[in-house]
Amino acid sequence: MNRQFLCVAALAIPVVAGCSWAPRIPGVTPYKIEIQQGNFVSAEMVAQLKPGMSKEQVRAVLGTPLLNGIFYAERWDYIFWREQSNGKRENHNLAVFFDDGKLARLGGDLAPAGGPQ
Repeated sequence: MNRQFLCVAALAIPVVAGCSWAPRIPGVTPYKIEIQQGNFVSAEMVAQLKPGMSKEQVRAVLGTPLLNGIFYAERWDYIFWREQSNGKRENHNLAVFFDDGKLARLGGDLAPAGGPQ
């Protein structure tokens, strides 16, 4: 019984180890995709927002918000992250606040310092 177990283990170890090891060819690297999640919002898109815009107008400029909860009907959140093929990760978020259905202010790291233009 012990001898059979050792034989199976001796055969299984190289097979399992072979799955994690691959020969490297100089100058050839495996393809890694760029992963993007959420709503991409550029500074140009944010610059188009003006105080007093309706929710429909904001949606036309920025797209549908990623987060829009029933308890926070006057707040929309646009969250975006992208992981590049070199492993570098970029995160951005924008919170859009409304007052009676009209754009009141912006928050987050994409908001201009003085609020909407």
